[in-house]
Amino acid sequence: MNSKIKLSVIGGGPGGYAAAFLAADLGMEVTLIDREKNPGGVCLYRGCIPSKALLHVAKLISESKEAADWGVEFNSPKINLDKLRDWKNKVVDKQVSGLGQLAKARKVNYIQGNASFIDSSTLKIEADGKSKEHKFEKAIIATGSIIASIPSLNISSKKVLNSTTALDLPAIPKSLLVIGGGYIGLELGSVYQALGTKVSVVEMMPGLLPGADRDLVNFLSKRLEKSFDKIMLESKVVEIKETKEGIKVKIQNKEGKTEEHEYEYVLMSVGRKPDTEGLGLENTKVKTNAKGWIEVNEQLKTADPNIWAIGDIVGEPMLAHKASHEGRTAAEAIAGHKVAFEPKAIPAVVFTDPEIAWAGLTENQAKEKNIKFEAVRFPWAASGRATTIGRSDGVTKLIVDPDTERILGVGICGPGAGELIAEGVLAIEMGTNLTDLKLSIHPHPTLSETIMEAAEVFFGQSTHIYRPKRK
Repeated sequence: MNSKIKLSVIGGGPGGYAAAFLAADLGMEVTLIDREKNPGGVCLYRGCIPSKALLHVAKLISESKEAADWGVEFNSPKINLDKLRDWKNKVVDKQVSGLGQLAKARKVNYIQGNASFIDSSTLKIEADGKSKEHKFEKAIIATGSIIASIPSLNISSKKVLNSTTALDLPAIPKSLLVIGGGYIGLELGSVYQALGTKVSVVEMMPGLLPGADRDLVNFLSKRLEKSFDKIMLESKVVEIKETKEGIKVKIQNKEGKTEEHEYEYVLMSVGRKPDTEGLGLENTKVKTNAKGWIEVNEQLKTADPNIWAIGDIVGEPMLAHKASHEGRTAAEAIAGHKVAFEPKAIPAVVFTDPEIAWAGLTENQAKEKNIKFEAVRFPWAASGRATTIGRSDGVTKLIVDPDTERILGVGICGPGAGELIAEGVLAIEMGTNLTDLKLSIHPHPTLSETIMEAAEVFFGQSTHIYRPKRK
């Protein structure tokens, strides 16, 4: 480049800091603006990282109980809530301080404050109680999403939690109702259940994790039915109010019958929505759609020639790793490289127990789009490694083009599914076929073998299950 491009990135989450760091690596003069002291965003401060720290504790407690079946018994755990909370916070602090150091090392101008557009080349930045104008040549919007709510159920009570306040562990309540059977509600519900809370879930749809393939969700549902107090499907909360004892909730089932229940705490977990309020988009040429998402092209460029947008703010899936790759694509596009964001597989992971992960085409999507496919499954009941850890409640599934034998999608349910799915992502992106996969030697005994054996199932040649190929 003959001169450095002056780039401003609004939002320091996994998309924003990934974009800012790569842009700096590519020689741009980068300013990164975020409300927090260091980069990290919702994911690091109030989402992915703290929740996984607590889920690790939940898994430890759960496994200590299961060990009784193997001849090893432990006393009931003593929960030091203050120490647990401090440990979770230390995990977050370590990560965000590391990102702050990386920003300095790359000479990124990091500003803690709020930014909004005055026009297509000027930002107003409010920081330290002062307001100043900041000129830019190019900008990337990476402000992410905020917690969605149901207006009719909004009440002012410390005992009504959301995904942020629930991570603060205000207490270990005797009872907790989770409103919403999506991944956030189930993950946080699993944490509180492991800590000793009686957890119930209410979900409007016929099953938990709407949208995910049922054969993957079934294993999780069966386990949660045993560990949770109650799961109410095809039901909705119509009223909540605070009492001396906690929160009184009216729940309507699919027959229209309404029942009253009382819980010490309620967790509202009904999704997220794009965070565009106060950005001043009306002062630019940026366009949004009916859902409030910013419209972008395959390079993440908006209708304004100076502005790009990435992450949750441009649409689903609202995932940190998707935002990071979009951020890197936007940075390269601004640098003048010929790039496009066009992944064949964006992995999704639900960090419950068992974990559920998928990438590429799901079985539900294949049916909805009338795509010709064949689904092949290898049950973990036939896995030696799954048997050694006492976890046969899982399955590995491949979605295959029956004519070309190309792998279109991968779905996994079981412990560690989130780690295993990366092989599926690589297989889809590289255009791998089933012969490639079955001839790739996997170590034994491991859970990764289930991917190889699922490929063998297609040919009727799996070593550990007898399922001849139909003629």
